[in-house]
Amino acid sequence: MLVNTRDASAVELVKALRDLGYVEGQNLTVEWRFAQGVAERWLPLAKELVALKVDAIVVPTTPAALAAKQATSTIPIVIPTAIDPVGAGLAESLARPGGNVTGFSIMSPEISGKALSLLKEAVPALRRVAVLWNAANPAFTPVWQSVDAVSGSLGLTLLPDPVRGPEDFPAAFAAIASQRPEEFFVLLDALLFLHLGEVIQFASRERLPSASTFREFAAAGGLMSYGPNLSALVRQAADYVDRIFKGENAATLPFQQPTTFELVINLKTAKMLGLTVPQLLLAQADDVIE
Repeated sequence: MLVNTRDASAVELVKALRDLGYVEGQNLTVEWRFAQGVAERWLPLAKELVALKVDAIVVPTTPAALAAKQATSTIPIVIPTAIDPVGAGLAESLARPGGNVTGFSIMSPEISGKALSLLKEAVPALRRVAVLWNAANPAFTPVWQSVDAVSGSLGLTLLPDPVRGPEDFPAAFAAIASQRPEEFFVLLDALLFLHLGEVIQFASRERLPSASTFREFAAAGGLMSYGPNLSALVRQAADYVDRIFKGENAATLPFQQPTTFELVINLKTAKMLGLTVPQLLLAQADDVIE
């Protein structure tokens, strides 16, 4: 298993496999490899797993999947949160991947644009939006295009603030603070999840209404989130691992897309920011944190 850290998603995957009858130390061995947010570590870590002749590799992010695909063309690779698997070169098509990579495409361009529009709906008067994202993740190109298009239709000015590794966050935070934005939008991937606590602390310190695409962001103290349920995606990835263990071919297991999305609003954060969230938006929320 190739991950950034042994985070909640990785633990959720092992738990889901246990529910399917796989128990570590009995009929399941998990080889953990941690990138610690450093993109350059993905390939050597993937090569380590290939050398161990594992039966499947599970990865949390598109750069990790690309590295694993570079390291092996035969060992099945499962990714629960692919951003653009066809555009990134992980699959020939969603319906028939054709190689050794399969999993779940989270429709990140579409949901990121929707999340930004919901943030604008929550705070209609705001205009300047700082965007924190991982520039080392090539799959973010269509995401950025979607967010940029939506921002234009909403009359928003985007202030891009990229990071490429753990060492870049202090400078990115300083740049955002100097730009004096009115909103803060975070494009989450494995690297950003690794530093989620710092990101939320920064948003709170700067008193910035913030949004992203997974409920973990709102639960950690962001103002709101809109997107698929990450835990559900991880459980579905465990089902794919099970099917691969039982002999199915990754080349013919389609990349699935989420069918449900959840809007989560953190009213505690809204109160801290002195914001009144419109009742119409609250009525749309699947979960309100009070």
